[in-house]
Amino acid sequence: MSRWGEAAHASLGMFWSAFWAFGLGYLISSMIQVFVTRARMRAAMGDPGPKSVALGAGFGFLSSSCSFAALSTTRALFVKGAGLIPALAFLLASTNLVIELGIVIAVFLTWQFVVGEYVGGLLLIGLMWGLVKLTRPDELVEQARERAESESEADADEDQQAPDWRELMTSKRGWREVAQTYLMEWQMVWKDVSIGFTVAGVIAAFVPPAAFTHMFVGSDASDPSFWQLLVQTLVGPLAAFVTFIGSMGNIPLAAVLFGSGVSFAGVMAFIFSDLVVLPVLRIQARYYGWRFALYVAGVFLAALVITSLAMHYGFAALDLLPSGAQATRVVERSFFAIDHSFVLGLLFVVVSAGAIAWVRAGDDEGDHDDHDHDHDDSPSIASRVLLGLSILSYAWLAVGIVLYFLASNQG
Repeated sequence: MSRWGEAAHASLGMFWSAFWAFGLGYLISSMIQVFVTRARMRAAMGDPGPKSVALGAGFGFLSSSCSFAALSTTRALFVKGAGLIPALAFLLASTNLVIELGIVIAVFLTWQFVVGEYVGGLLLIGLMWGLVKLTRPDELVEQARERAESESEADADEDQQAPDWRELMTSKRGWREVAQTYLMEWQMVWKDVSIGFTVAGVIAAFVPPAAFTHMFVGSDASDPSFWQLLVQTLVGPLAAFVTFIGSMGNIPLAAVLFGSGVSFAGVMAFIFSDLVVLPVLRIQARYYGWRFALYVAGVFLAALVITSLAMHYGFAALDLLPSGAQATRVVERSFFAIDHSFVLGLLFVVVSAGAIAWVRAGDDEGDHDDHDHDHDDSPSIASRVLLGLSILSYAWLAVGIVLYFLASNQG
């Protein structure tokens, strides 16, 4: 019972510590998504050259961190003529280079992981480019594009309807769309975040560090060998595949892994694996067919393993490799203290409440904007599973926090 209370307290404490980071990231992301439309993106991504790849990565950096939204936008870009490599660069960047992800990583992990996320994200894109060029899946790409076109519901008139960004920035309509998109960002990730933080708290409180030693070979070694690191970079994606939590929900669990002795390479591989999990694979298969979905997953898996190892040895060469000793065990952290994090959290509670009130007021007045937003295109079965697990998470947390306060009063 005591551990249950500790787990619930840690889960809620981690979420509160990161709430302002989520809010800030989603606010910035929402502004960019409203003012930089998808029509402008795809117009610049038709050729598979360096400029289009760079633009794809840049647009991904400025977009949503939700994997499902990124998959939907990538399909729209691909169907409208974006090359495969620029489209995949957009997909990788939108889940690995986004602003909010770096902020959340900074909250839970060390600065090396933030650098590793962004530098590694660029390396991921470069390796993906090289692997696609090497394998030259031209016939497979055409088949996938044809299937995606038949499945797509993209609006053919979007290019003509897209308003000028200067108009939007100086209008009430534009900022209401920012508020709508901000709330939709939360709507797309709340299940992943709920499950991710709950699981992280449970693992931190109940799973002994020795369990990670058996799972991540060499995690108890001060200087693991190359083969041990390689195994860890393969186990990381496997753990992500089993938990099937999105990139934002994975970060607190990554902090638990790091604090339990898993290497920098193993943790980075776990963080990078958000695009090789089962729900993403199923969506890709629905859009493009299983052959193409498995091909893309194989390319991403090879690229993330190489990237994680390269980042590990790069930091080691510079004598900047972080160690688990730098991590505080999650259950030992001090949460809800009156500090900058608490003040920023309250600020974004106000921002979120204001966005809800403004959007609802607009709906009551019949003010519905036509701006194109990405919705959660996850399969219905996966959505129902996530919803059910989210409800269980809330029940677990509710009982656990009661137990925590009872134990505190007894103490």
